[in-house]
Amino acid sequence: MKSFTILTPTRTALVNITSHVSKAVTESGIRNGAVVVYVPHTTCGITINEAADPDVAQDILMQLDKTVPRGRMYRHREGNADAHIKTSLLGTSATVLIEDGQLVLGTWQGIFLGEFDGPRNRKVYLQFLS
Repeated sequence: MKSFTILTPTRTALVNITSHVSKAVTESGIRNGAVVVYVPHTTCGITINEAADPDVAQDILMQLDKTVPRGRMYRHREGNADAHIKTSLLGTSATVLIEDGQLVLGTWQGIFLGEFDGPRNRKVYLQFLS
């Protein structure tokens, strides 16, 4: 298993972590299999989506904010209930195939850490499966 830390820039963000995961795959020496990308946090998640156009990430964040707005009368008193809900919608992990030592992603795809209660230092764990 490998891990790395990401400092997220704002309260909400989709941070492209594809290069970090790709580097770890290369360093691991795994040729074929999969990598599980996992975050052990309740207010950030992992997703795979378009990485070529940054407007896609902004659209996703905008829609999540519309669907789960901040500041509603949630019962959770820490003021971040929306972040917990958004994380549940995204999930805390993704599995990516590895072929010939490379991540198997579509032409436009990237791996994103979804931050919903930042800025914070976030730990990302990678488990390699062969």
